[in-house]
Amino acid sequence: MLAGRLGRTLRRVRGVLSECTAARDLTRTIAFTRSVCTKVEEVEFIFVEDGEDIAVSAPEGKTLLEVAHANDVDLEGACDGSLACSTCHVILEQHVFDKLPPPEEDELDMLDLAFDLTETSRLGCQIKLGKELAGMRATIPNGV
Repeated sequence: MLAGRLGRTLRRVRGVLSECTAARDLTRTIAFTRSVCTKVEEVEFIFVEDGEDIAVSAPEGKTLLEVAHANDVDLEGACDGSLACSTCHVILEQHVFDKLPPPEEDELDMLDLAFDLTETSRLGCQIKLGKELAGMRATIPNGV
């Protein structure tokens, strides 16, 4: 009688383990599928620092400031993107500047403090990458 109970228990345990393995495999498949289906597009563009072109690539949605820091580009961003400084000031090409939404009042206030301000100046912390910005050139002014 004990052997019978032990056998039944062992079969149940094997069944549960089999279900756990199947569930684990299914979870892995779902995770892989999500990562493939929700892949974020990379945007390639150029930072110009001290006259030197630095080609970078980053996922859509990142800010220029985040991309600069990830690629060792010397764009300070002292306030970490909280719109309390102008140390992530960049100069864009006119056609790129025109593609962006207009700067908010807070950004304009900080840009008033920026060194070497131009008509196409923006703060890198406020520019999110999108595929429409692919191939652009973002110049870091000397003295920033």
